[in-house]
Amino acid sequence: MTSSTLSVQVARKWTEAQDICALELHALPGQSLPAFSAGAHIDVHLPGGLTRSYSLCNDPQEQHRYVIGVLRDPASRGGSVAVHNLVNAGQTLQISPPKNHFALQHDAQRHLLLAGGIGITPILCMAEQLAKSGADFELHYCSRSRERTAFVQHIAASAFAQRVQFHFDDAVPAQQLDLTVLLSAPTPGLHLYVCGPKGFMDAVLGKARANGWPEAQLHYEFFAAEVQHSLDEASFEVQLASSGKVIPVAGGQTVLQALSAAGVEIEFACEQGVCGTCLTRVLQGVPEHKDNYLTPEEQAANDQFLPCCSRAKTARLVLDL
Repeated sequence: MTSSTLSVQVARKWTEAQDICALELHALPGQSLPAFSAGAHIDVHLPGGLTRSYSLCNDPQEQHRYVIGVLRDPASRGGSVAVHNLVNAGQTLQISPPKNHFALQHDAQRHLLLAGGIGITPILCMAEQLAKSGADFELHYCSRSRERTAFVQHIAASAFAQRVQFHFDDAVPAQQLDLTVLLSAPTPGLHLYVCGPKGFMDAVLGKARANGWPEAQLHYEFFAAEVQHSLDEASFEVQLASSGKVIPVAGGQTVLQALSAAGVEIEFACEQGVCGTCLTRVLQGVPEHKDNYLTPEEQAANDQFLPCCSRAKTARLVLDL
């Protein structure tokens, strides 16, 4: 990554739930942490050279710390394993300043928060901020079992505990989330925020869209996505607007990989089209969007794309690089 980074110390690491650990990060002596808002995330530079994005889950009014929760993912590409196995209390890490692509809508009259599994992290931060501001909201938290549910004790002790409903896959059917009822019809001023595994988010957003919810009232952040690349993909070219340099992109190769091989460095983190870190303006040509970050309207505009996963429908894309 090429952006400015901050040095932080892991003040505390603990097991928050089965297969979930949490880290409390503090500024180094004599330094301070930048302020953040609900929904923000940081890019964490991990041992082994990986960079991954993690949502901040603590109260944004807390200026002395950042807290993140990380699920040990059996399909991990190395990030979650590095956090669980290689990061320890007392260690110094490099992180990015907080970035927010999943912000609360302050003109909303009501807020409906839906979290699936580790997707609770940005949603919990939203609940903290909404409760402090006296906003009208409710939170539904779905997980496989109570043992795998992070921050249960924190929520139970919070001022907004009565606004939270838990839904466990292994509990009685009567307490499971009923999307048909919850998302039956859109209401003016009601905004939906959802984060969690792709299947959970697809179900929530699919139900909301089928029931006529306007895109402007839907807000979401994916943690991971399956991006398939094959050697059978058509090759194309990208051109750098600043220099005119043309770089070929082969089948099975991402634009990000092609740029890196040509010595062109841009910021990136997830490499799955979910975090938005590598978002790049497209000046000419038509991208083939494969991300889960841009809204359908933003994708249709074809004036930006994520080079970590998306490709081109035209023979060349001219990029604002």
